[in-house]
Amino acid sequence: MGLFELMTRSGHEQLVFCATRPAGLRAIIGIHDTTLGPAIGGTRMYPYACQDDAVEDVLRLSQGMTAKCAASGSNFGGGKVVVWGDPNQDKSEELFRALGLHVQSLGGRFITGTDVGTAAYDFVAASAETGYLVALPEEYGGSGDSSVTTAFGVWKGIKACVEEVTGDPSLRGRTIAVQGLGKVGAKLLGYLCQEGARVTVTDIDPARVRAVGAEHAVETCASDAIYEVPCDVFAPCALGGVLNHKTIPLLRCKAIGGAANNQLAEDRHGDRLHELGIVYAPDYVINAGGLIQVSEEFPRFRRERAMARAAAIYHRLKEIFAISRQEGIPTYKAADLMVKRRLDALAGVARIHVPVRPRTDAD
Repeated sequence: MGLFELMTRSGHEQLVFCATRPAGLRAIIGIHDTTLGPAIGGTRMYPYACQDDAVEDVLRLSQGMTAKCAASGSNFGGGKVVVWGDPNQDKSEELFRALGLHVQSLGGRFITGTDVGTAAYDFVAASAETGYLVALPEEYGGSGDSSVTTAFGVWKGIKACVEEVTGDPSLRGRTIAVQGLGKVGAKLLGYLCQEGARVTVTDIDPARVRAVGAEHAVETCASDAIYEVPCDVFAPCALGGVLNHKTIPLLRCKAIGGAANNQLAEDRHGDRLHELGIVYAPDYVINAGGLIQVSEEFPRFRRERAMARAAAIYHRLKEIFAISRQEGIPTYKAADLMVKRRLDALAGVARIHVPVRPRTDAD
């Protein structure tokens, strides 16, 4: 299939191929849908095997950002950058400054920050060329660690899951199984324990398990055993694709809600969860706290506003669960339907898009 056919099929507005030979930059900026506002999305750096793989990735990721923005109530569209290179060998000041120049050339139509393979300090170099950046270190005017907001939103989402299956959002005495104790999972654990939940945890790194065990009264189990823990909510907070044909038959939970991306290995696994009566919180809705935080950096960041919007993930999920019941469809399809309804409604609003102004040190 040709490039234009791919873009037409997925609804993309623009692909920008960026090459700066002295800096060694090979990048693609993907802008999927700007119905809600300028596109926003992180920059992923990866040593792709070929150009087609890079194109496929930027198309997929930018389309996913449209859904995430719409579902979170953000007034931004979906975008993404992929940089074709090895993040362990090919990073340099000149590469990120070159990327910054290409982002600047879009005049506020696209805003970017960190993603897999890039870090906040990479974009300190890019900030010399553009102000259309988010997630810079706090000392450079960014909003700081977004894992706090992400964990907070997941906690609120888990409360919505518990209410859906029990009629009461309180987590006191409820059983939660947390898979993954990274930056988000460890912070989520703090919220769960604070509310009085009974938590079982696991992680591939035994040191992380020991660390949280010393701080919180939790049960622990082997990595492969977490799926079989009897619980109210299973919270995947590690790798994607963990809900698949091997793991779903093992599950002994009533609901699933966690911070991991791309939890369903395939759509059919969301269908299977629906058939089994397991409530699934679509990942791009429940884990949107990080996006919410960085989207609140324009025009000026207010943490209390970002946290208030992250708390509203609870209400977003309640709406999705209601659509699922009313339409008789799995929750992942209900989330997609909610996104479509918002995009369709606002597509009919005539507007002139004034590009967002770049952030400056004065902000």
